[in-house]
Amino acid sequence: MAQTILKYALLVLAALSFVYPFIWMLSASLSSESGLGSLVLLPEGFTWTNYVTVFTKIPLGRAFLNSAFVAIITTSLVLISGAMVGYALARLDFVGRNAIFYLIIFTMTLPFQITLIPNYITMVRLGWVDTYFALIVPFALSSLSVLLFRQAFQGLPQSLIDAARMDGAGELRIIFQILVPNILPTVLTITILTFMGLWNEALWPLIVIRDEPTMTMPQLVTLFSVGGRADAQLGVKIAAAVMLAVPIVILYLFFQKHFIRSMATSGMKD
Repeated sequence: MAQTILKYALLVLAALSFVYPFIWMLSASLSSESGLGSLVLLPEGFTWTNYVTVFTKIPLGRAFLNSAFVAIITTSLVLISGAMVGYALARLDFVGRNAIFYLIIFTMTLPFQITLIPNYITMVRLGWVDTYFALIVPFALSSLSVLLFRQAFQGLPQSLIDAARMDGAGELRIIFQILVPNILPTVLTITILTFMGLWNEALWPLIVIRDEPTMTMPQLVTLFSVGGRADAQLGVKIAAAVMLAVPIVILYLFFQKHFIRSMATSGMKD
């Protein structure tokens, strides 16, 4: 009994250590500037002024639409490309299959900053700077999605594919109409992870986008916080950060059961 109580006490403390900063951020965004010094969970000097200031000083609505557009289109491309490549690596027999797979895994170890300059030069030469192409194309294929799709497809019976081929189904139909519906937790996991990463990406947009109407929400919030428009008002900066975090929190809460189930059941199969 004592061990159970101790276990749950430690779990509660761990959960609070992760949740408390976000709760404080939400509380601080609703507090007056003079009430930000105390780390309390309830707003001091409750006010909506910080949010009004954010929407007044920056085009947050347009930036939200830009981020949503880029994240949705890119996530869709990641799902399509990842499913096709993962299927080829899992079920098709060709020379160099394992070498290609291990090469893809190797790219996962490389930080994005290493390829930052080559990617930027490519965008300049293609004339894609200050366009949505620069925000979408470099992220349209994800090594993590390829890995997860490959592992999920390997867990499905070969008889399912053989039956579909006997019925005259092509490879694309096998992938998207027969196999993908059987691995929906994996699809949702890739969707959430990809969408979160794209939504929170600020470094790459800061490099390739200078036109304000094309800026994404993280980029605009970053420039707003460090560029002087917030006029050193900490509450306003925190309110902008809350607006950036809310869509991701809602997305995760909506899909958390599928996400946790997929992460718990997925395994590495040879």
